[in-house]
Amino acid sequence: MRLTVIGTGYLGATHAACMAELGHEVLGVDVDPDKVAALQAGRVPFHEPVLPELLARHTASGRLRFTTSYEEAAAFGEVHFLCVGTPQRKDSEGADLRYVDSAFASMARYAAEGALLVGKSTVPVGTAQRLADTHTGVEIAWNPEFLREGFAVEDTLRPDRLVLGIGSERAETLLRAVYAPVIGAGTPVVTADFPTAELVKTAANAFLATKISFINAMAEVCEATGGDVSVLAEAIGHDDRIGKKFLRAGVGFGGGCLPKDIRAFAHRADELGVSLAFLREVDAINMRRRDRVVELARELCGGGVLGARIAVLGAAFKPDSDDIRDSPALNVAARLRLDGADVTVYDPEAMDNARKAFPLLGYALSAEDALRGADLVLHLTEWPQFRELAPERARTLVSRPRIVDGRGTLDGATWAAAGWEFRALGRPAPGGEG
Repeated sequence: MRLTVIGTGYLGATHAACMAELGHEVLGVDVDPDKVAALQAGRVPFHEPVLPELLARHTASGRLRFTTSYEEAAAFGEVHFLCVGTPQRKDSEGADLRYVDSAFASMARYAAEGALLVGKSTVPVGTAQRLADTHTGVEIAWNPEFLREGFAVEDTLRPDRLVLGIGSERAETLLRAVYAPVIGAGTPVVTADFPTAELVKTAANAFLATKISFINAMAEVCEATGGDVSVLAEAIGHDDRIGKKFLRAGVGFGGGCLPKDIRAFAHRADELGVSLAFLREVDAINMRRRDRVVELARELCGGGVLGARIAVLGAAFKPDSDDIRDSPALNVAARLRLDGADVTVYDPEAMDNARKAFPLLGYALSAEDALRGADLVLHLTEWPQFRELAPERARTLVSRPRIVDGRGTLDGATWAAAGWEFRALGRPAPGGEG
């Protein structure tokens, strides 16, 4: 089939390349000519494993192209996927829909009568119906994405489900044709009305955020009682009604999805007269974990960090990504810098983005470089490289062997045995100290 993808950021570029991988002819559209030029040259402007190879292969073959012209896209495509961003509004917790509205209006202006416009962006419930009522000359469907950064290609080509928010049999037929190879491989398909399809994505993100904040709330209780949240999580995770995923206590979630999406969901629920106040507590628990890391840093530095040299391992909000949006690591680093600490950050992929957003922080060329002369080490993004650091070698680099594991992935006993003062959120210090 001939498909267009409107918006070529993280979601759009990934979707476009993966649709080409499935055998379709794809035209990506973006208003940014520099981004279009980079993608057309086979260059991905962000870090995502496997995607560069797909992009290079399909731009070289001609199966995947990019343009700035909506008119060209309308003439080219049978189905048009709209993948633009929905950031948080500056004046409220609600989602900013200006990019969604603009993209749909621009596409509807040129699209043929009855063309299928498929939204993939995360939007407040009611958006799809509003767009359908506004743009009566085209057909609207909603097909939410469920991408995990670092696994976006896998999640597009081999998703755990497809959700099709449709208003007609024709729309379902077209979307099933688009995803025929995926469906043929056994992926379940859930068909739904517009509001349900929109709610599936926001509900999924709200549930995941709640699970993370739940175990972090349990970490707070463990810290108050001397319990060990890692053992607690293992025990409750054996219950298959609960499961082990997303039960690692730490500095909390960030990124461009969960924080803004739970705020927008609660905001939209308020507009509908439904209280989702618990999501605001989920958000508050998440932010408190950052506060706790800052508190631990001050404690370990004798009550204050003024003049202390602090190494921060991690800048991206998660591993296998260079995304620093709402990064807990950089939030903590910036706060310590404001308190007078000399902060040096290292991340395997996110250094350029971090430097642009936080130019006053120091940056190292490697993890070992960051550790040199440090009075305190903070492990805040769970890259494998950091888990593989040898505590004995690391001790020879620092000024004082003190570390806070903000991700709950380091072996505290091993670090303590190598002479480190080791602290982790929700876990007793090795040796039984508080």
